Amino acid sequence: MIALIQRVNHASLRIEGAEHCAIGRGLVVFLGIEKTDSVATGEKLLRKVLNYRVFADSDGRMNCSVSDAGGEVMLVSQFTLAATTDKGLRPSFTSAMAPAAAQVLYDHLVAWLQAEFPRTVTGQFGADMKVLLENDGPVTFSLR
Repeated sequence: MIALIQRVNHASLRIEGAEHCAIGRGLVVFLGIEKTDSVATGEKLLRKVLNYRVFADSDGRMNCSVSDAGGEVMLVSQFTLAATTDKGLRPSFTSAMAPAAAQVLYDHLVAWLQAEFPRTVTGQFGADMKVLLENDGPVTFSLR
């Protein structure tokens, strides 16, 4: 499982031209699910995301988590993060979990994350989504 996190000043997500969800200061988390992933690996990774210190403390150092900073989280499924890109000029998605199984796992992780961190909003699994965000820094990390 791969989480690409971006610290943002604000972000919104549109589906079919309508705003689906939005956050203020916080993290946008793009989540790629691979064949070998499980509930345990997903919860462990999302716990890491919630505790990852990417927000500035009073000295301007990255010492605060999204919770410490009073931020919000937007979770977005993104199967392209599971792409294999080491050969050729076209990505391969053979390592990505099949859509039906990935949706079951994603739905579980959404429920888990919203219980752990209620200031969480999500996109819609499998939808064509437009994500608008203002990356703060820019600050972007890839976590596994």
